[in-house]
Amino acid sequence: MPEFSELRTVGLFAVTALAEIAGCYLPYLWLREGKSIWLLIPGALSLMAFVWLLSLHPTATGRVYAAYGGVYIFMAIMWLWTVDGIRPSTWDIVGSVVALCGMAIIMFAPRSS
Repeated sequence: MPEFSELRTVGLFAVTALAEIAGCYLPYLWLREGKSIWLLIPGALSLMAFVWLLSLHPTATGRVYAAYGGVYIFMAIMWLWTVDGIRPSTWDIVGSVVALCGMAIIMFAPRSS
């Protein structure tokens, strides 16, 4: 697979996280908020996109899953703020930054192979 830049890797993680969050949020709206059952269709499509996007990441799957977790945490906090309308606490932000630092260490550390 071609060499990925750090920015492209982080961007791909962000899009992957949005696909997963949306794919879970839409069925939640149906189950908990009484919205239309038709939300299950875009929810399922979003989860399929999530799985496909995971396959595009340029490194070993275990490393991708571990690093993805850090980006997912950050994106979930941003979702909390932008979609749910709940301003993140200082601890939410600190935790997100720590998770992103962990992702950067896992993905961008020098490797011999």
